[in-house]
Amino acid sequence: MSKNLILIGFAALLFSCNNSATDNKDNSKDTAAVAATPMFNELSTDTGWVSLFDGQTTNGWHSYGKSAAGSAWKVKDGVLYLDTSNKKDWQITDGGDLTSNKMYKNFDLKLEWRISPAGNSGIMFHVGEDTAKYKYSFWTGPEMQILDKAHPDATVKHMAGDLYDLISSSKRSEKAAGEWNQAEIVCMDSKLDFYLNGVNTVSTFMWDDQWNKMVAASKFVEWPDFGTLKQGHIVLQDHGNMVEFKNIMIKNL
Repeated sequence: MSKNLILIGFAALLFSCNNSATDNKDNSKDTAAVAATPMFNELSTDTGWVSLFDGQTTNGWHSYGKSAAGSAWKVKDGVLYLDTSNKKDWQITDGGDLTSNKMYKNFDLKLEWRISPAGNSGIMFHVGEDTAKYKYSFWTGPEMQILDKAHPDATVKHMAGDLYDLISSSKRSEKAAGEWNQAEIVCMDSKLDFYLNGVNTVSTFMWDDQWNKMVAASKFVEWPDFGTLKQGHIVLQDHGNMVEFKNIMIKNL
């Protein structure tokens, strides 16, 4: 073999080794990036996001008007769900509306929900818990509707993503029963926005003349404090149907 051929072969070997080292370095970067990704429901205070559900327990929650979460609210495989095996009237025995221990004023709430066929539930906010005045959470708290379209209440202003009984969604964006939906509620002073699967379904202002007119024309007119509180609890509704939640995160604004 000539000297030139030997030199060429040696150069090719060096080039190959350098490429291999570069590939390994890139792979290590990818691995590091994956490792740095926040785990399921991990506290993320660096960005302001805080988990409201640890994926294992109902810590941080209680049933409306109670000191702890009802036993019908259960956790399995990182999912919070309502066990509907023992139903009484329109709610579940030892269930009740699941209520955050903390109250919130200006916030960005994100979560995922999944509803059973013909199921009904909701996400309420600014809920007052003076049970001497308010028997139910919906006497005070506006609601982002959770509903399967096969439910008999699937009517105008009562569909998934609607501001329940007040404003219909700008566009239907809910998924079929049994599929996960990504929901977001943003309250900033009087500005309110709902998002469902990336679609801005509702955008409005609270507490102005238009808001008061909407409430006066709704079923909530009989409860004078409905939609008037400027801070309160987050509530996951027990409407007697199987519903599941995961990845519940909130950021104070």
